[in-house]
Amino acid sequence: MVSKKILMICGDFCEDYETMVPFQTLLAVGHQVDAVCPGKTAGETIKTAIHDFEGDQTYTEKPGHNFSLNATFDQVRAEDYDALVIPGGRGPEYLRLDAKVIAMVRHFFEANKPVAAVCHGAQLLAAAGVLEGRECSAYPACRPDVELAGGRYADIQVDQAITDGNLVTAPAWPAHPAWLAQFLQVLGTKITH
Repeated sequence: MVSKKILMICGDFCEDYETMVPFQTLLAVGHQVDAVCPGKTAGETIKTAIHDFEGDQTYTEKPGHNFSLNATFDQVRAEDYDALVIPGGRGPEYLRLDAKVIAMVRHFFEANKPVAAVCHGAQLLAAAGVLEGRECSAYPACRPDVELAGGRYADIQVDQAITDGNLVTAPAWPAHPAWLAQFLQVLGTKITH
């Protein structure tokens, strides 16, 4: 298997599982993952949030772990990466206001490189204007973002994922097995038992 160089754009209060699990999984199967955040450097941390589904009208939120970044945002170039991962949580809500982040996201679509986004990551995709005509899943509260951006919202079970060309999306962290398996397939990663 050829190792891929993957960029993960995250920020404070990205969802804990949606940051930690893909980062660790992709490393475990032999890929390089550079986790960055605007305004922060390698070795600094972001705070994460734990979102849970406990029967309320929306998810609950609790403090998560501090996640260590391993690359410096201002030093990375999207052109140097094979794929992109966008965690959900509250990070995408404000990351979409950063012009450099938007340009990075657009690069991956213009170059038809693999992109994985989960939960509120769709907010960043919508802001980048890359969802026109694409099927995209997300946390249900992000459905308007997907549809207003010209995408087709994939209303799937919370533990499922969907692939549309180079884009792999899922509603939330319960979909990690399906989401990551589909992303690994798009990456061309072969795992044998």
